[in-house]
Amino acid sequence: MTAKKEQGAVTAEELALINRFAKKELSAEEVYTFSVKLCDNEVDRDFERFDRAALDRLAELFVGKTGIFDHTWSAGGQTARIYRAEVAEEESRTEAGDRYCWCRAWAYMLRTEKNAELIAEIEGGIKKEVSVGCSAASSICSICGKSMGECEHERGKRYGGRLCYATLSDITDAYEWSFVAVPAQREAGVVKRFGQGEGSLKAMVRACGSRAQLRELERLEEFSALGRSYLAALRGEVKRLMLVSDEALDGAVAESVTEKLGERELLELKKAFGARAAKKLGTRVQVVSPRERREENERDFCV
Repeated sequence: MTAKKEQGAVTAEELALINRFAKKELSAEEVYTFSVKLCDNEVDRDFERFDRAALDRLAELFVGKTGIFDHTWSAGGQTARIYRAEVAEEESRTEAGDRYCWCRAWAYMLRTEKNAELIAEIEGGIKKEVSVGCSAASSICSICGKSMGECEHERGKRYGGRLCYATLSDITDAYEWSFVAVPAQREAGVVKRFGQGEGSLKAMVRACGSRAQLRELERLEEFSALGRSYLAALRGEVKRLMLVSDEALDGAVAESVTEKLGERELLELKKAFGARAAKKLGTRVQVVSPRERREENERDFCV
């Protein structure tokens, strides 16, 4: 999975969580924090996936666990420690058909000379991918529901159009998490800090905002989609009227002109070319803007 940095200084609440694992009281200036996307419920490269209950359990077990490199269990490789974790949920669906969710953890390391290079590599997106080490008591075949190894199905193959994979559950332990070159789970890794680098607004809200903020953003996206649909229809109508009014006009030119205009300019052109088209066709066409229509009948509703 991927790791992600947090905006601004370490808060007092975060520092209190961090200091549960420190022998001496650490100050905000002494620590560097970032968040990591440890694992999710999507089918991974090994054709395995965690179920939601497994992610909830992993979020509990990974608090206090150390971050190392390439799953090499050496004290010399210890570099960071997770101080809190939770399961984040999204609207998208997985290969298995359930709602996509992932285990998000916050880790800290000391701002020492030894860690300066690693911090720079995290900031620069070089050290990004991570992988987890854990144990699951249950591994269930997606095709028949039996324990993997007790049936004839093979992970990665399709049976009747259905992909065979193992669902991991009943988590018994979480050992460590590691920076790796190629994680088994495609999305695992360091998550970017809000306000730095590139990324969609929705991705940043998912990463740093609340569920209420995400719902509000999705509501605004719906309104935005309606607005784009309305403008697309308006541009198409203006283009049609332009071509009806002047048969010599090139369609590509008309499209280029309308694509650059906003609603106000498009409505003016619709009125002007609508009148020309009506005169040319010998019909009387009344072209009324949404604003004029509302003035005539306040009960009308226009998007």
